[in-house]
Amino acid sequence: MALGEELEPLEIEVTRTLIVAGAIASRDYQDVHHDAELAREKGSPDIFMNILTTNGLVGRYVTDRLGPSAVLRRVAIRLGAPNYPGDTMVLTGTVTALGDDGTTEVSVVGTNGLGRHVTGTVVATVITADGDARDTRDAGGAGAGAGGADGSRKGTA
Repeated sequence: MALGEELEPLEIEVTRTLIVAGAIASRDYQDVHHDAELAREKGSPDIFMNILTTNGLVGRYVTDRLGPSAVLRRVAIRLGAPNYPGDTMVLTGTVTALGDDGTTEVSVVGTNGLGRHVTGTVVATVITADGDARDTRDAGGAGAGAGGADGSRKGTA
């Protein structure tokens, strides 16, 4: 990892199933996340993704890019344009800080067809096999951010 390094983007298809499953998994039973008719009655064109699902996807994006031993320390996000079914959210990230203690800070942006869905900052630590934090700084900038944990560049949730 190098300061200023851009992480490989992740495309996530926003499906009804993803929206409803994320709401149920996070115990968010608000009708705007699962009932299209009631969502329209409340002024929304359709159901939309809840913040907890977005939070989880942002965390997944960073840990996939930093590798399987990455541990989230802080996730701070702000929502913008809603994620509606049929859209695609593209997550991108830039390394904004590297700590001596093995922490990596990543600025994350998620966009969809309407604009910015989410912006935020994630701090993670990469843990070595012996339980210590690994220094993620890399003078060459290659790092572990070349793709997902399986090397993939595109994902679905």
